[in-house]
Amino acid sequence: MTAQGMRFHQDASTSNGTLNGSTHLEHHTQTYSNGTNGHTDTPEKLPQKNGIHPPTARATPQSFYGHDREEVTRLIIQALDDLGYQGASNTLSRESGYEVESPGVALFRHAVLQGDWSEAEALLFGSEPPDEGGGVSIHNGHHQGLKFVEGVDQDQLRFLLRKQKYLELLESKDLGRALMVLRQELTPLQQERSQLQQLSSMLVNTPDGLKKEAQWDGATGQSRHILLQELSKSISPSVMIPEHRLADLLDQVKRNQISHCLYHNPSRSPSLFADHVCDRSQFPLRTVLELGQNAGEVWAMEFSHDGKMLATSGQATDVLIYDTNTFQVLHRLIEHKDHVAYLAWSPDDRKLITCSHDKTARVWDAPSGQCILKINHHNHDGPGGLTAAVWSPDGQSFVTGSLHGKHRLCLWSIDGEKLHNWEVDYRVQDCAISPNGKRMVVISSESQIIVYDYETYAEEYSILLKSQMTCVNISQDSQHMLINMANSEIQLIKIDNAEIVKRYMGQQQGQFVIRSTFGGADQNLIISGSEDARVYIWHKENGTLIETLEGHQSPGCVNVVAWNPTDPCMFASGGDDHKVRIWSKENNDFQTKRRNRISTNPSTSSFRDNAGRG
Repeated sequence: MTAQGMRFHQDASTSNGTLNGSTHLEHHTQTYSNGTNGHTDTPEKLPQKNGIHPPTARATPQSFYGHDREEVTRLIIQALDDLGYQGASNTLSRESGYEVESPGVALFRHAVLQGDWSEAEALLFGSEPPDEGGGVSIHNGHHQGLKFVEGVDQDQLRFLLRKQKYLELLESKDLGRALMVLRQELTPLQQERSQLQQLSSMLVNTPDGLKKEAQWDGATGQSRHILLQELSKSISPSVMIPEHRLADLLDQVKRNQISHCLYHNPSRSPSLFADHVCDRSQFPLRTVLELGQNAGEVWAMEFSHDGKMLATSGQATDVLIYDTNTFQVLHRLIEHKDHVAYLAWSPDDRKLITCSHDKTARVWDAPSGQCILKINHHNHDGPGGLTAAVWSPDGQSFVTGSLHGKHRLCLWSIDGEKLHNWEVDYRVQDCAISPNGKRMVVISSESQIIVYDYETYAEEYSILLKSQMTCVNISQDSQHMLINMANSEIQLIKIDNAEIVKRYMGQQQGQFVIRSTFGGADQNLIISGSEDARVYIWHKENGTLIETLEGHQSPGCVNVVAWNPTDPCMFASGGDDHKVRIWSKENNDFQTKRRNRISTNPSTSSFRDNAGRG
């Protein structure tokens, strides 16, 4: 270990229903469909042009400020229904002559949500019209089927419908009919063999086991709604408007404005009444406090989830916990015998886990500062110690990782019982568990990213990169991982398919462990330390480098940064200069407020260590 930053291990040679947005079904049965985009015909007269009802037909322009008038009207009708204004929705439909969707679409929606699978297939794909001896058809275009988007695999849609039917039969323990569906309806569709094998294996499952294996919540859960949403992606939007479409469009407008607002960092969503621009003066750009209690370089740092505490550790053997109301030291944790390279708060903020080069992990009770658990099963003869720890979302277990030893990646209960050991031949540099608890991402010293199904412990995939990595974070929506690279690059990667979404450049990194993280009110920022003693902040969506902040002593590294999850205008940085710097916005009378808090809470002005010394 050098006196400047914590080096990462470079030698790898030793490694071996509601009808959302639809008009009411009763209303539909009183009209006659011509099968076109939500228009209806009347039985009294010949089909009307553009689906306009004669009583309300009027000379209106076909454009609404450059937008298609029909599309806008149908979106508004759907939005009024989403908002609960059914009366206004019906009135607009009557006056305009437009409906959100044709009766055939409404019947299809109803069939799916009611589990009428034969009817759903007939409505979706069409059926032969019955011989009624002439006259006007009253089947609402049933025999025509619905219009699909170009290139749709109709057998895949059939598979989705029949799979739902099969799962519901299994759930109801109707194994005979379920087996018939599997053999006679699913198998002939010739979908992927692995899918059929998985479905076949579910025949012997209990209802609870079925739901877990299929990742499915049952007929009375949301599974039919989810199926309908999936099917609707393949149906032409001119026929079946996606659910809550106006709200989605408004979200896109907001995201577009945010993507062009470099200093976007408010805790509230932008207003729709005005164009959105954030003032740079409201962005955390200046140091408002410097904490000098650390005895060595600062390598690890994290705010508690409620933002009330800040824990720091590093080259020294102790760990500090600060009260963020006053930034006085609450506890000094002193039982480790070597550098403390990593720490992590439990989901409820009542526990803190720390990882040390003394080859142990310790779990601390945050209110008292007492060590309540010591993990030393990673003992080995090699250099280095525990490198990472991460809590399960339920707070009842945690994972630890190390560079050496037989047990390099282990899952532990909060009582210290080993629940699982991943047999790995790589050295664990860092790891993270998605907030939804479905995946764990591990990075190794051998330049690998390994993604696991955290519920089954099975590896999903691994990729080999050209550069070494030093840290990994997962976004709150569980969709993306943020990877720090030793080649002075940070990558935002989609977890589902390992696609690189964005690259962030500018910071310096090559020799030492530098940690980055998500920042801002909506995780719309990326922030990182650097080997040039600066802090770098990027706009997550467009990748623009917003600010390069100086403050830590140079030469040296800013090793770690942490954003306060409850205060979008506060983050902290820790460096080789033994300092922790607290950053906030301009004209923030931080020091005055802090002195007032200390004066009203004098008990916080002195720290306690975990051995009872103060």
